[in-house]
Parts: sequence; C-alpha cells; structure tokens
Amino acid sequence: MEKAIELKKISVVIPMYNSSKTIERALLSVVSQLYKGTIEIIIVNDGSKDNSAEVVNNFILRYPDFNIKLINQQNGGVSKARNIGLKNVTGNYIAFLDSDDAWFPEKLEIQISHLTSDMSIDFLGTSFDGFGLENKHIGELIKIEFKDLLFKNYFQPSTVFFKKAIIDKIGFFDETQKYAEEGNYFMRIAREFNCFFLNKSLITFGDGKAGFGESGLSANLKEMEKGELKNLKFVYKQGWISPVLYVFAVCYSLLKYFRRILIVKFR
Repeated sequence: MEKAIELKKISVVIPMYNSSKTIERALLSVVSQLYKGTIEIIIVNDGSKDNSAEVVNNFILRYPDFNIKLINQQNGGVSKARNIGLKNVTGNYIAFLDSDDAWFPEKLEIQISHLTSDMSIDFLGTSFDGFGLENKHIGELIKIEFKDLLFKNYFQPSTVFFKKAIIDKIGFFDETQKYAEEGNYFMRIAREFNCFFLNKSLITFGDGKAGFGESGLSANLKEMEKGELKNLKFVYKQGWISPVLYVFAVCYSLLKYFRRILIVKFR
C-alpha cells in the first residue's frame, strides 16, 4: 500500500510579461494538478503592455474556488517579479512557473511526495522537453552538489519545488541581474541546502521552443554568457571556489558559449 501524500499548502509564483497568448495555458496546468492539498497562485504582472492582466482577471472569475492573486508592478525584470511573489507566499512549499511553460498534471503530486517522504530533500528540480540525463534511469533521483552547478544548470525555474525555509535563509534573487539570474540563486541555495534532480519530464517548456537561441529571455546568447560569467565571478569572490577551479569553470563556460553560437547558426 502506497504511503499517502501529506497535504501541505503550496505557493506557485508566476512572473508575467506580455504573456497574453500563454498565461491561460500556464494557469490551467496549475488548477488541473492532481495534488489535492491547498494551492495558492501568485501572478506578478511585470508591467505588461498587452492584455495579459485582463486574461488573468477573466481566468480568476472563471475559477473562483481557487486562491489566485494578481499583483501588478512597473516593469522591473523577472528577478524583481519573482521576488515580489516570494514576499507574498504563505505556503509550506514553493514552486515557480514561467508564464510560457506548463506543468504535467502529476507534477506537484510527485514532487511533494518526494519531499514529504524524505525530509533530507530541500529542493527538487526535474527534467523537461529536450533536457534529461541520458546516462540515468527515468525517474532516478540524483543529488546535485554546489560545484555541479558551476558547469551545468540542472534547474529550469518551472521545474523546481522547494521548502519555504530556503527563502528565510537564502533571501531573494539579485534584481540587478537580468540574465542567468536563476543560476546565481540556485548556486546560493545549493551551498546551504540539499538539492536533487528528478530525471523525469514534468513540464512543457516554452511552448516547444529550444532552450536557447529563440524568442524570449534566452534568445540573447551574449547576455546569457555575461550572466553566467558573472555568476562564476560571484562564487569566486565569495571564496566558495579556488582560483584554479574558477579559471577552469570560466574556460568551460566559454566553450559552451561558442558551441551554442554554432548550433544556432546552423540550426
């Protein structure tokens, strides 16, 4: 007999900017979750110039039984939007969802089952379309150490699920950083908490677009690389890595950058 999932309140933070064509799909994927506990949804409208807010307000009217909150702010970037959401959460656990992504119905149920059955897990990401670990079994749980994140960002924001205690200690995103900001945040978390990767796809990523080199924040490869190098410099300045490891990680990052340029050029 399977162990019953402990019902806890989950807060979902959704940053939104000009997302009128995708936000309803994202929200539908949350209200359609198989998880039976309480879910609050916090959407932060980051100064959208389209009718995204109207789409959300209409959705709230259609689903009055769900705890959905829309917060409007002047455009300040995705980090500020996520931070506003984090400052308003009331749940025991937190999940991010980008406005152009969508969850599989079983996502929250699977993730909270792992966190409540193994209390040593503080933070859990998953694979997604086009990103998984081919050398691991589907559904395998892999411990991700801080230094692993120097070379590969295993955690796409819409996949992550974590304990609220993390923000009480780690704080918030760096609002001055507009690219690769999640890499900085996740490395700070991995320094202090137990992070795991579930090798199972539980989201639809970006309506089918590639992970980089197409429309959206990930389109600007040069700025993404600047952000990644800034993250490496940050952890080095903190004294978290040695000079040798820092140089090696920078060289590896630059090689990945040039590889991505070639991929985009010949795609």
